[in-house]
Amino acid sequence: MTQGLRRFRAPRQPVARVERCEMCGEMIGEEHGHVTNVETRALLCTCRGCYLLFTPRGAGGSKFRAVPDRYQYISSLPEGGPLWDTAGIPVKMAFFFANSDMERTVAFYPSPAGATESLLSLDAWSDLVAANDWLTDMVPDVEALLIVKQDERFEGFLVPIDACYQLVGLVRTHWRGFDGGTDAWRHIDGFFDSLRAKSTPVGGGE
Repeated sequence: MTQGLRRFRAPRQPVARVERCEMCGEMIGEEHGHVTNVETRALLCTCRGCYLLFTPRGAGGSKFRAVPDRYQYISSLPEGGPLWDTAGIPVKMAFFFANSDMERTVAFYPSPAGATESLLSLDAWSDLVAANDWLTDMVPDVEALLIVKQDERFEGFLVPIDACYQLVGLVRTHWRGFDGGTDAWRHIDGFFDSLRAKSTPVGGGE
């Protein structure tokens, strides 16, 4: 057998995917930071150097902003009820963040079609923040309040914005039919279990 034919019979070795910083091209690991483009809402995978470059407020002319890695959790968020009712959110999960380009807080919920915007009552949002002072320093564009409805109780998570997009991706990938199906909820429940495990409790949360 010639060398040329032998290479077609030999099992192919998997090609390792090489991740690179989307700002400078440096090779990065699977665990890496993100920088958001405030104007386009795009998330960029970055090396440590580029991530730190856009950590200070106002760096990059405010066009780019590093996504923090802060996770906080409250097990009961009573103000979530009025917020849910006024925003008309049709599902159990939604996230809220300050959009500096629009100069207001916006609300989105994950759906099979992606992140869907919901109308947000300014009064209901202001009441929620006033009752939860740990939310007052939420960083615009890159941190969000993620709320999940558990029967009549609401849980709140202060998370990096990329965590919200991760949840949106899970729903888009695994949701089947009207109620999502068992596989989708297994992934969604696992996602929230992971958030609880890595988050610091605040406001009496456990």
